[in-house]
Amino acid sequence: MSKPVVSIVMGSDSDLETMKEAAGILEKFGVSYELRVLSAHRSPNLLARYVRASERAGVRVFIAGAGAAAALPGAVAALTTRPVLGVPLPSSHLQGLDALLAIAQMPAGTPAAAFAIGVAGAKNAAVMAVEILALSNRRLAGQVARFKSWQEREIGKKDARVRRQG
Repeated sequence: MSKPVVSIVMGSDSDLETMKEAAGILEKFGVSYELRVLSAHRSPNLLARYVRASERAGVRVFIAGAGAAAALPGAVAALTTRPVLGVPLPSSHLQGLDALLAIAQMPAGTPAAAFAIGVAGAKNAAVMAVEILALSNRRLAGQVARFKSWQEREIGKKDARVRRQG
């Protein structure tokens, strides 16, 4: 795979199954990425070095998944000028609501986009990353347009099936 243009970071390896869903979407679009486990709380210096090195290496978008206090998306946002797409993970007794609120309530000037909790959020963050990259990449822009058309056709097929059944 070529040099990553998207970095998928997560606070724990227990988040990997959910965040692999984002990787799968990027793979479908042919977007290079890397997966990393970095903690805003347990390895802040490593995180800071990684974000800065990733920018120099050409990463254009960060997808950050985190549960509970969900500090990772905000910490990445504080360290970069690149878009940060936050995926709240249902790792606590609050089923991810705490993570969603932590990401959504970033202070003014340090944005991190907040997506749905869990798998849907991971997939949507990856689609959004592709859409951001497509702003300056015609190949990706065409792929995004075809993806949206495919989704519409699939819904049309489901609608026709439901109407026939009843």
